[in-house]
Amino acid sequence: MKRIAIFASGSGTNAENIIKYFQKSTVATVVQVLSNKKDAKVLERASMLNVKNLYFDREAFFNANRILELIKKEADFIILAGFLWRIPQKFIRAFPNKIINIHPALLPKYGGKGMYGMHVHNAIIEQKEKETGITIHYVNENYDEGAIIFQKSVPIVMGDTPETVAKKIHQLEMDNFPKVIENLLNN
Repeated sequence: MKRIAIFASGSGTNAENIIKYFQKSTVATVVQVLSNKKDAKVLERASMLNVKNLYFDREAFFNANRILELIKKEADFIILAGFLWRIPQKFIRAFPNKIINIHPALLPKYGGKGMYGMHVHNAIIEQKEKETGITIHYVNENYDEGAIIFQKSVPIVMGDTPETVAKKIHQLEMDNFPKVIENLLNN
């Protein structure tokens, strides 16, 4: 059984969805949820689902090896579910092709530093795009530039707002992220 650690910075709906999905799986289980925000709702969601969780600060993540050593002992894969910090090279070396991120746009468009959540949806509406979607990709040393694993698109229709686009994207994430992770872990 593969062991998954989830890194998240926010409310944790994707993390919760992944945890629940893998509670019924024979392929993998979520063993740890980690956040760089002390008051992130994701930590509360993990607790309610009986998953170990931990807050860490910038020093513990980037300079000390505490978080890396913990993850190396406890997990086989790292899933980023709304995690906003760039992953240090030492993590990428320790988990080659085993760190997976989801991005709320069709990369390579609308990726990079600062392009997350509503920033992405606002930009897509401003640019009058005809479609948007999700990208699930491997993580490398640059924001949103790792090899693409999966993309799924949805049309943008007349009258769509950043908020309606966010709802469409959230539904794509809920429907696809756990299944794509499971397929990767099965191979």
